[in-house]
Amino acid sequence: MSDWLPVQRPIDSPVDLGPLQLAWLGDSVWELHQRLRRCRKAGRAADLHLSVVSAVKAPAQVEALKRLEPFLTASEMDQVRKGRNKAGQGPRKGEAAIYGKATGFETMVGWLFLNNPARLAQLLDRLEEAETDL
Repeated sequence: MSDWLPVQRPIDSPVDLGPLQLAWLGDSVWELHQRLRRCRKAGRAADLHLSVVSAVKAPAQVEALKRLEPFLTASEMDQVRKGRNKAGQGPRKGEAAIYGKATGFETMVGWLFLNNPARLAQLLDRLEEAETDL
């Protein structure tokens, strides 16, 4: 369900956003992707919402990152590292390492959304392929 991404055009000049700004953007892109995946299925709004919430939580993002890591380029991994290193402690009840990895994932998603939406679509499609293989 990433068919909306390739029609996004990369920005002409890279925006000078920091890792946390990219993570903030990436979080919204990831949530929109999860919502679009579920909106074509019949279901109650409350159930769809709960499904999206579970998919956008930090542990789910870390799992997505683990599945994608073998396919990431050096520059994509660099964005993950930058986001992870800028992440704070996270929520009080959360684990800092998980929060950091999730922030790294979001940073990469935001960076790809701005710079290479077609590549982001490829990675999101790969995640969906992996889910159907499970």
